[in-house]
Amino acid sequence: MPRTWLWAVPVVIAGAIVWLGGLAVLPLGIGLPHPLDYAAHAAGFALFALSLELAWRENRHGTPIYRRHLILFGLLALFGAADEIHQAFVPGRGGDPVDWLADLAGTVLGLAAGSLPVVLTRLSGMGWQRGTARRSDPAAPLILVADPHWSGELTGLLEARAAHPGADWLFLGDVFDVWVGLPGMDGPQEKAFLAWVEATRREGRWVGLWLGNREYFLDSLSRRFDLMGEGTGGQLAGEGLAWEHGDLVNVADWRYRLWNLVSRSGPVWLMARLLPRACAKALAGRLQRALHTTNRNYKLAFPREAFRAAAAEHPSETFITGHFHTYEVESNGVALPWAHEGDFMAWHHGRVKPLSQIESRHFGAGPA
Repeated sequence: MPRTWLWAVPVVIAGAIVWLGGLAVLPLGIGLPHPLDYAAHAAGFALFALSLELAWRENRHGTPIYRRHLILFGLLALFGAADEIHQAFVPGRGGDPVDWLADLAGTVLGLAAGSLPVVLTRLSGMGWQRGTARRSDPAAPLILVADPHWSGELTGLLEARAAHPGADWLFLGDVFDVWVGLPGMDGPQEKAFLAWVEATRREGRWVGLWLGNREYFLDSLSRRFDLMGEGTGGQLAGEGLAWEHGDLVNVADWRYRLWNLVSRSGPVWLMARLLPRACAKALAGRLQRALHTTNRNYKLAFPREAFRAAAAEHPSETFITGHFHTYEVESNGVALPWAHEGDFMAWHHGRVKPLSQIESRHFGAGPA
């Protein structure tokens, strides 16, 4: 539920910063010597950034965290510069460029503090999504594709669509070994997949993509899908189905969660955008190789207790994930098997079952 009242907090803080910046003498004659005045600037902007981060996160759910942080950093940098210019015209105050640097440092601290829940908790609002989470025909079966890790042919994809033309589709992440959504980073397999998505949607079928730990900065492609999202909180309206990729299930694995946050952060996006395409592709290759060994201890054993707790957050729904490459059932939670050889599952009549167990005739031919 949106909490629009949270926007009042940064408005009040901004007003206080402007008011204090316009005073020749601070209230009660308070004077802060160096470097305490810089610390005060940093603290004020840290609170400003943190309040904006919380208000945005709770009220607008379509912006990935890296874009949100870059936008907020830019806005607060401009605000801080304007405030310093304003103070330069206040008798007895003057502007100090170091104050502005302190403002920037405080902004970074505030945004970092607002990101701690991503590392330490499972807040439902930590994810983002765009598009529609409502299918035009909820009775139509939904093919579930978890972790195909395609590196060449899109194994099983064309065959499944031909056999079940009336089905909708949900991809639960790790579509390729690594998929980076930056200009010049897409190869033949990514283009072939997007062409498949376009053709499937043109036939009237709903196609959703929930990003996994091997997808980076793909939000620019969100309009190519009916639904795109990342993190926690995926669900289909009125269908009793909730999901996430699965990499954020284990709250205790804070090292991975920190890596997940940093690798999808604004500075990393900026660095990737500024690198020459050849260097960026080489970096993606190194990332692909690193992902085979990253977090190996976590991957060796299915986190049963953590998975059961995550499923319990959706008591009236069936909760599904990919990521674990193993078929597991815990209460209302289902971890889907690895779809590397076209081993797809399906959501049909309120149940999760292998696609191979459903006759094609159940899927109909879809709308004309």
